[in-house]
Amino acid sequence: MIIIALGANLPDAAGHSPLQACRRAVTGLAALPGLRLVATSCWYATAPVPPMPGAPDYTNGVVRLEGEAEPAALLAALHALEDAAGRQRPYLNAPRSLDLDLIDLNGLVRDAPDPVLPHPRAHLRRFVLQPLAEVAPGWVHPRLGQTVAALLAGLEEPPLRPLA
Repeated sequence: MIIIALGANLPDAAGHSPLQACRRAVTGLAALPGLRLVATSCWYATAPVPPMPGAPDYTNGVVRLEGEAEPAALLAALHALEDAAGRQRPYLNAPRSLDLDLIDLNGLVRDAPDPVLPHPRAHLRRFVLQPLAEVAPGWVHPRLGQTVAALLAGLEEPPLRPLA
């Protein structure tokens, strides 16, 4: 099981809204060779993490893919999709037209080289875990050994509401 979190809070290079940019990214992910799209979560509006005064809310969701991929090659493919959407990286946690985070790659645990797997902060983020629970309710964090439900239960912030 391959889990990818999607987010955007700026229009993409073609002027599409963050929600449209995320939906277009799902189409791009589904087209990656050797992978098959299994599920897409609901979309959520979330405040930037860490908080950034004046920054627009993010549109966030998660997809589940099946297949085999080499970690660096998959990360490069994700970066290519981000680049095609006009992603800029002027500073850490800058607003973005598309952000694709590789959360889990078939349970692989590794600290180096990039990508670090599983994603080192996914277990702390409701905007990742709540949609992840929709597409993979039985998911267990490969490093922590905790279910997605247990990780969600340990978070203090209230549940997210899906976009209408």
